[in-house]
Amino acid sequence: MRIGDVLNAKTRHEVITISPEAGVRELVAKLAEHNVGALIVSTDGATLEGIVSERDVVRHLHTDGTVIDNTVARIMTAAVETCDQDTNVDELMKTMTERRIRHVPVVHDGRLVGIISIGDVVKHRIDQLEFERDQLDSYVHQI
Repeated sequence: MRIGDVLNAKTRHEVITISPEAGVRELVAKLAEHNVGALIVSTDGATLEGIVSERDVVRHLHTDGTVIDNTVARIMTAAVETCDQDTNVDELMKTMTERRIRHVPVVHDGRLVGIISIGDVVKHRIDQLEFERDQLDSYVHQI
């Protein structure tokens, strides 16, 4: 199964972005407003400049109590792990687990086309297991 299939199955297809110049207060408000754990950092909404998550805010808060007065650029992760629509789901799941990453932007031809969360991957895997269980159950009851 490919990441493109997981993206197509998502109920929300929009990718929420934030400018690197935006303040951390605006970031926190957007995270809460959209009920998400991370935002893509992008000046134009199409190119990837970084990613910023709740974890970034908390980790900076621990060392710098004034983090709320900073900009997103000061706390974001600039070296972002990305994937393509053709990436194998199991391959991405392994990468996310090994690198302890919860959100991976999906980039195609240099343009942002989606974001995959660990929740999306887990939901996909559960759906897949339920389908296989139903198929086996159907097979057993036909005999």
